[in-house]
Amino acid sequence: MADSDKNKDDELAGTEQPFVAHLIELRDRLLYCVYGLAVAGALLAIWPGPAGLIDMIAVPIKAHMPPDAKLIAVGVFSPFFVPLKVLLMASVLLALPWLMYQIWMFVAPGLYSHEKKFALPLIIFGSLLAYGGIAFVQFFVLDKMFGFIQRFTPASVAATPDIASYVESILSLYIAFGVAFQVPIVVMLLVRFEMVTVEKLRAFRGYFIVAAFVVAAVLTPPDVISQLALAIPMCLLYEVGIIAAQYFVKISKAPDAEGEASEKADSA
Repeated sequence: MADSDKNKDDELAGTEQPFVAHLIELRDRLLYCVYGLAVAGALLAIWPGPAGLIDMIAVPIKAHMPPDAKLIAVGVFSPFFVPLKVLLMASVLLALPWLMYQIWMFVAPGLYSHEKKFALPLIIFGSLLAYGGIAFVQFFVLDKMFGFIQRFTPASVAATPDIASYVESILSLYIAFGVAFQVPIVVMLLVRFEMVTVEKLRAFRGYFIVAAFVVAAVLTPPDVISQLALAIPMCLLYEVGIIAAQYFVKISKAPDAEGEASEKADSA
């Protein structure tokens, strides 16, 4: 037992840093994040540009508006600030792998060697899940949601939404789905750090389904389509997380844990 503790200490030997050094490292990583966002913003400003980004995110709602109808700008400064907000959002999405990499570089020195092996894949997997959630909103949820809402629009009413209100609504959906699609990561980490077992997660399945629909009702607009579109994937991703957690625990064991398991198997 003492040898295993000594090995763990050796893994982190020489990585201890004073508090000021941690602050300097944090400052540097934050600056790198800002530089990455600036580069992503500059590239997007060149192409497709703020106006082009607005046209791209407006595709789902324009498909359910009259042919010559356009989104309107009620606020005086909306034509200026809304495209900038969309540009910032798109810059964060484009630079997401770089931002996650900076987070990884900040926490990596404090991890054991066996933890480093699975931390980076989890970051990449989490980024892909976030992209998947946002793409799911853009190419499926918005189209179905606006189609559902337009069916209830009276013939005497012209459905010409305000661009600021539209952007705020879809931004909230992007964030909600991007975070909700991290369910497998959360489940895997809970099992990996022995905060809960796979058996308990299976027993909690019914409660999670109820919680997923409650979360969907709170985070999405008050229409059935968007609520179902968030709750159902969350339930499916919960099952994916349970299955992945079983394999994740095996491949991410510490070296001493794997040795103890093999010794127990040999003695049996």
